[in-house]
Amino acid sequence: MRTAELLTPPLPLLVPAETFDGLNWHPSTTLTWRCATGSLALNDLDDQMPLGLAFVLRVPWPALPTELAWLHTGRAHAAALGITDELALAPYAIDDATDLLYAERRPPTETFWLSADNANGLYWALHDWSHFHNHGEFTDRPSTELQCDAAALVWLWINRAAIGLPDAHWEVLRRGALANHVALRDATPGTRCPPPRVLEDAAALQALARELSGRVEVQEG
Repeated sequence: MRTAELLTPPLPLLVPAETFDGLNWHPSTTLTWRCATGSLALNDLDDQMPLGLAFVLRVPWPALPTELAWLHTGRAHAAALGITDELALAPYAIDDATDLLYAERRPPTETFWLSADNANGLYWALHDWSHFHNHGEFTDRPSTELQCDAAALVWLWINRAAIGLPDAHWEVLRRGALANHVALRDATPGTRCPPPRVLEDAAALQALARELSGRVEVQEG
């Protein structure tokens, strides 16, 4: 089993200020990641279910839509992680969790740990992790998604050694995220989202990752 406390430092605001009414309401620090396999499966970016990830609840939370975690990790992966009847956030409930975490001021890192065995699932989990720490009304989806896309890519770069992500595959994910964002912008007339230059510039994302990582080190287990 592979375990790491992934470093997830908060990003600066990259989109119009009105996108969020709770930017970094609880500054992100780390995300506990567990993977039953010895290495991360290196698949392409794809937002279609299933993603092979589960935000497993640390303590019960009846208000939150949940499902059995093993339904999303698979039985073999769950068994290797010691998951039996643990609950995980329902995949359709990312927005519910974002709203409830903010309303009740529950730190996400005290609420969930993550199971993910593939690069695509880990990307989307980190994307959602950004959602959990930055509350907004979701009135301009491209703006919200751009902030979260950038966070996912920066955090993947920071943690690539701990998760076993080759630089070349990080680039595959970056190009996939850019293509997804361009398609979303094209489908959203009148968006106030700035051009996705941050996603276009791999060197800029990597520089931001170096700047944010600071003196905190990723802890592996």
